[in-house]
Amino acid sequence: MTESISLLSAYSAADALKTSWDFLLKGGIFMVPLALTSFVGMTAILYKFLALSRNRVIPDGLARQVARFQDIVAADKVEPVLREFEKGESTLARLASVAVRHRGKPQRDIILAVEASAREESSRLHAGIGVLDIVITVAPLLGLLGTASGLVTIFQGLSDSADHLAIAKGIAKALNTTIFGLAIAVPCVVAHGYFTRRIEVLTARLESLLADLAHVCQRAANKN
Repeated sequence: MTESISLLSAYSAADALKTSWDFLLKGGIFMVPLALTSFVGMTAILYKFLALSRNRVIPDGLARQVARFQDIVAADKVEPVLREFEKGESTLARLASVAVRHRGKPQRDIILAVEASAREESSRLHAGIGVLDIVITVAPLLGLLGTASGLVTIFQGLSDSADHLAIAKGIAKALNTTIFGLAIAVPCVVAHGYFTRRIEVLTARLESLLADLAHVCQRAANKN
């Protein structure tokens, strides 16, 4: 029974692969740039999932330490936290390191220094979003171009004795590139919206944590 299920699954996978390959071949030469566009889009999505993971931007443990930084300073246990900042393994660590390096200055100066570094970090957070924008625009256009090219070829061969069934099949094949282009663009649109919203949420959280840290650094300096 188990062997039969395995064989059935293998045949189903083979049929699905063959169907997909036939679909690509029917689309013509424009399927090549579309396939390349699909690869670029999926690579960008995977990259953003990894780049915007919590450990790379705002690790939970480090966020708790930043939120409790005043208590840590009061308990004279700040050195391990500072070493964590200096490692710079996350966005929060790098920006917190900038704030700590400016201890002894007015809070406004600390915030300005952090904001200057935050602009560079923001560009890192948005890296790859531009690629998705390009894929979202280019994929449907390539699909339409492929369809238009196929339709032109079909209509050029029309005559009074043309086989209308063959023409219908040809039009259906010509539409394959449009379908493929839209199939590439839709997940990229969804991913673009998700990543944009996630960057906004992470940025708001960073601003809150770093504003509190700048206030603590200034207060600590004033006490000294």
